[in-house]
Amino acid sequence: MKKEDQKVKSGNVIDFKVLKRLFQFARPYKKQFGLLVFLTVFMALLAPVRPELVRRAINVYVPVGDYDGLVFMITLMIAHIVIYAITQYSHTYLSGWVGQVIIKDIRVKLYKHLLRLRLKFFDKTPIGRLVTRNVSDIETLSNVFSEGIAALIGDLLQLIVLAAVMFYTDWRLTLISLSTLPLLIFSTYVFKEKIKVTFNQVRNAVSNLNSYVQEHVTGMSIVQIFNAEKREMDKFKEINAEHRKAHIKSVLYYSIYFPVAEIIQAIAIGMAVWYGAREILIDTAAGPGTIIAFIMYIQMFFRPIRMIADRFNTLQMGIVSSNRIFDLLDNTDHISDEGSHNPKEIKGDVSFKNVWFAYNDEDYVLKDISFDVEEGQTVALVGATGAGKSSVINLLSKFYEINKGEIEVDGVNIDNYDLSALRQNIGVVQQDVFLFSDTIRQNITLGNPDIPDSKIEEAANLVGVSKFINKLPGGYDYDVMERGATLSVGQRQLISFVRAMVYDPKIIVLDEATSSVDTETEELIQNAINQMMKGRTAVVIAHRLSTIQNADKIIVLDKGEVKEIGSHSELLAKKGFYANLYNMQYKEVLAEQ
Repeated sequence: MKKEDQKVKSGNVIDFKVLKRLFQFARPYKKQFGLLVFLTVFMALLAPVRPELVRRAINVYVPVGDYDGLVFMITLMIAHIVIYAITQYSHTYLSGWVGQVIIKDIRVKLYKHLLRLRLKFFDKTPIGRLVTRNVSDIETLSNVFSEGIAALIGDLLQLIVLAAVMFYTDWRLTLISLSTLPLLIFSTYVFKEKIKVTFNQVRNAVSNLNSYVQEHVTGMSIVQIFNAEKREMDKFKEINAEHRKAHIKSVLYYSIYFPVAEIIQAIAIGMAVWYGAREILIDTAAGPGTIIAFIMYIQMFFRPIRMIADRFNTLQMGIVSSNRIFDLLDNTDHISDEGSHNPKEIKGDVSFKNVWFAYNDEDYVLKDISFDVEEGQTVALVGATGAGKSSVINLLSKFYEINKGEIEVDGVNIDNYDLSALRQNIGVVQQDVFLFSDTIRQNITLGNPDIPDSKIEEAANLVGVSKFINKLPGGYDYDVMERGATLSVGQRQLISFVRAMVYDPKIIVLDEATSSVDTETEELIQNAINQMMKGRTAVVIAHRLSTIQNADKIIVLDKGEVKEIGSHSELLAKKGFYANLYNMQYKEVLAEQ
């Protein structure tokens, strides 16, 4: 498994191009975002009010014993606390709400984009990494709106307002109080740079861990069959150790930074108290209330600076996640769906004209393939493993796009078809059947509400599986569990037949449809195949040549090239590739008997 690039680019923590693109997703919620900005500004303006009320109460009303004035100031303080609490609640809730609705939209857009990507992309990209993009990376973006931009703007505004009020109140005491500020800014900068690198390492470690766990849980049967538990566990420990190491490093930086910041703040408060007390002894005009107010100012001033490091790192992680998500969204390796041809129904004529195809654009697996299948005909593709049989049907369903040549259905290039219209008329039964963790009914219809139960039962009767399904607990509502784990290979294959038939396709594609079942089930499936092929064009891939002897046309492939085309009897008479394959299988059957 390839690890993601562990290198972290240096430079500005804020990439404004990425932020600008990210904030395009906030446009539908500009009213809510505007209200959030207003609450942020309002909170910044409210921040210095309480210390000022304390200063006036102690300096103005306490020395003269004005009880009514003191009660009035206390009332104002209580009102301020209530207003600030309500504002803070509204700000926190709204910022969280905005973050969640935006990432919901981004996640929907990303998943919709994934659905349109070519299978070639999924062949090369670990599933765990895609899960990380769609879940963890997008979740990180919510913090950009709830704890990043809005909070950072609020902190900066609060610093500006507090500094202005402090200088207005006593500029000399302000300079003394903020004399340790350069030291705090320097330590904050160092912390920000260290934690930025660490957070990137954490994200990479999470992605690697997700990919590894997803792959090996999915392939657990292989791990256990080959007695590889210990080796896989050792590898997991190694990846998990990298994850732990990255997290511990971030914890270390936090455990150093915050005590240092507290010490710097304590020094600032001590210097303010020392200077303020000295001023009181020399000139009582300063007043004890001013000292208390400045202690509150310092605490309120230093807290945002400590938090700014976290805000910047939240932004940094959001930008890293945004870049990963946008890289995926910018991937143009999607299925071409520019065709507009959408006939009410198709006849089923299929034509391959000089088709060349390579999975990696270099090594061709199909070379100048040409053949025709007329409406209602059955054509069989045979050949050794790797001959290109499955590639032919993948191209017909437009799972991949050809490099050269043309594929036509009813005389129309498949590139000109509306993709959904094309695939709706092609029913595919794959060799490796995939069932979702859901009911049999949902696995047959794939959630399509237009398919009634009567059509499901009709298709099940045609395939001959209605008795088997009705014997299961709950019948069609039986949960097959993940990948159909509670069903046998043959049963899963039968379900896939029903799934293909409920859409009433004009072209049936069978990819090794009977290769994984026993003789009794194969006979059942063969009878079903004969029924569903009536009136339909069929493309069949089979290793067992005995199952396709009645095909109208047999195409023999070898190393991506068409070697022979003809009926069973015609090809045997040629004594070529097909005859050799048939004789080899005949000998194997005799040997088994």
